[in-house]
Amino acid sequence: MKSKKISNKSVALVTGASYGLGAEISKTLARDGFDVALTELNVNDLSSTLSSIDSENDVQSSGIELDLRSMDSIEYAVSEAIKIFGRIDVLVNNAGLLIAKPAIEVTPDEWDEVMSVNVKGSYFMAQNVAKHLINNKKPGCIVNIASTFSTIGTPNVSPYGISKTSVAGITRHLAVEWAQYGIRVNAVAPGTVETKYRAEIMAADPERRKANISKIPLGRFGTPEDMAEAVSYLASSSADYVNGHILTVDGGLTIS
Repeated sequence: MKSKKISNKSVALVTGASYGLGAEISKTLARDGFDVALTELNVNDLSSTLSSIDSENDVQSSGIELDLRSMDSIEYAVSEAIKIFGRIDVLVNNAGLLIAKPAIEVTPDEWDEVMSVNVKGSYFMAQNVAKHLINNKKPGCIVNIASTFSTIGTPNVSPYGISKTSVAGITRHLAVEWAQYGIRVNAVAPGTVETKYRAEIMAADPERRKANISKIPLGRFGTPEDMAEAVSYLASSSADYVNGHILTVDGGLTIS
């Protein structure tokens, strides 16, 4: 990892930034002028995202190891980002764990794993960043990644959907409590997003893809770029009066 200097720019910390939504969110925030601290369970997995940011943007970036199941790791990641950049202005709680299986087969250990990463991890990442902001009397912004699974029932993903319902609750409660400090807390709730992995699955079953798209009024799946632009908006000064909002980005799926 190359040495860093204290940042004069706004700094965003993005969890789970090695691929998919997290990588796209990181690149979009870098495009918008943020220095970016990227986290992942295996920091080596961040190399592609970091290389893309460093080659395309006049910003600083750094990778930091983070295990959301560990309070020590959470505290380390936040303090390391502050050590490298001197500040954190925006937290994007993107990292999450999905277990796909029928509810009747979910084990207590699997339940605990999903809740530990998606709920407890998101909550205490927000808490640690908020401590930094409050102690330094600085405003800030937290954007959580929720899901349409928190508002519509879906088979075979119940722990994930329930965890994302909790993420929406975290968003609303912290938004009210921390508004007095100038900290806005919002969330993006993605619908079906056609990541590279999902595209490969759907390519093998065109009829399933067609059936899923038919449920979406706009007639297409979302893209990582769609979600990243929504996060960018909530993190920007354009959303200075938006607080406690769950921004659903699903092509109209949940209202159809």
